Amino acid sequence: MAPRIAVIELVVADMAASLAFYRRLGLDLPADADAQPHVEADLPGGLKLAWDTVDTIRSFDHAWAPPSGGHRAALAFACDDRGEVDSVYAGLVDAGYDGHLKPWDAFWGMRYATLRDPDGNAVDLFAPLPPA
Repeated sequence: MAPRIAVIELVVADMAASLAFYRRLGLDLPADADAQPHVEADLPGGLKLAWDTVDTIRSFDHAWAPPSGGHRAALAFACDDRGEVDSVYAGLVDAGYDGHLKPWDAFWGMRYATLRDPDGNAVDLFAPLPPA
């Protein structure tokens, strides 16, 4: 049997801040998870999204250091339409999150926007554009 992807993990400096961001994107994360060193959420299709604090990672990998020069991972959230891309982006920016790339109509036929989560990871919002 070949290995299969099961978990996508994010290393976070502030668990509560990171989870607050992802709750605004619709993930169901219990409030008591904010103080935990490791948190998991079930995603559609059987995958899990996990968060580990820097201290958790360093407890078994003493040489771990955060990446520099840009993000190493990105998550993308599908929206129903271009209006939802715009409104979710605006809501997160209004809440104080980093709006990295404002919504635009991409040449590949999608409305697209990119935010940064509290740890600098790219989080994309996208929706298909209506036919021309």
